[in-house]
Amino acid sequence: SGAMDREQLSQLTSRQVQYISNLEKALIRIHNKTYGVCRETGKLIDKARLRAVPHATLSIEAKLGTNKK
Repeated sequence: SGAMDREQLSQLTSRQVQYISNLEKALIRIHNKTYGVCRETGKLIDKARLRAVPHATLSIEAKLGTNKK
């Protein structure tokens, strides 16, 4: 039980560290004025997506692979 608890805490910590890193990268994109622009298509990412995933770098279409280049 103790080992499982430690493993779960380790996974949670890892996820939190990655999330913080992604948010820091989003702050850099805000500073560079590239925040909210899909890195694959160059189009604006929908505001609803950015509200749900503030560190998103891909539009839904690009994420799902449905974008037509």
